[in-house]
Amino acid sequence: MITKLQVKYIQSLGQKKIRDEEGVFIAEGPKIINELLTQGPVLLQLFATEEWLLQQPEAIKATAHLVTHNELERLSHLSAPNQVLGIFKKPSWPTATNKTGFTLVLDGIQDPGNMGTIIRIADWFGIQHILCSQDCADAFAPKVVQSTMGGIVRVQINYGSLTDLLLNQPLPIFAAALNGQPLTDIKPVKQGYLVIGNESKGIRENIMQLCTHKITIPGRGGAESLNAAVAAGIIVSHLLEL
Repeated sequence: MITKLQVKYIQSLGQKKIRDEEGVFIAEGPKIINELLTQGPVLLQLFATEEWLLQQPEAIKATAHLVTHNELERLSHLSAPNQVLGIFKKPSWPTATNKTGFTLVLDGIQDPGNMGTIIRIADWFGIQHILCSQDCADAFAPKVVQSTMGGIVRVQINYGSLTDLLLNQPLPIFAAALNGQPLTDIKPVKQGYLVIGNESKGIRENIMQLCTHKITIPGRGGAESLNAAVAAGIIVSHLLEL
């Protein structure tokens, strides 16, 4: 049986300030929990229904808190709680520096769903680094973590001044823009930076000035623009030499 103190603490982890102070994040659901348990982040607490625990090894059963579906609903940050909730220690990432390889740069991505999907895209294509402006959505917000499907622990995510990170950068810096060179005319690269801008405002002018190539996804219809995460996936699939 869970206590009121446990419920209050887990609910408080919906706040970025508390997650940062505690150095933890929440994940929910069998698929992502099973993946995280094999990926290495330190598991601090686990709350699970009997249905999920019956399928787990004894070592997991011994450390988990057995809860009912109603109790899990009280703990969950999701609209439809699913069998298990875990509290994990945040991975420790090195300070952002000039990177080799291919790096995604996010300028003001504020929708948690977009943030999580972009992390998942990076994970799919083997992109190991994402650089975020300070006003981007928190990568460890519950909705973001769920959207990454485990990618949150395989992709290094740093927050900071994009100007400082991109200034005097020797690698090419590509900007997703509406008035750039068609993506189909760009040769794939193994190294470089791809900047994806805010969902409504795009890339800030001071960041755009640091970009060496503006690229546009050719389209035939009447839509004004593409969703930021969708655009990131399309561009990466064409621009990154695999």
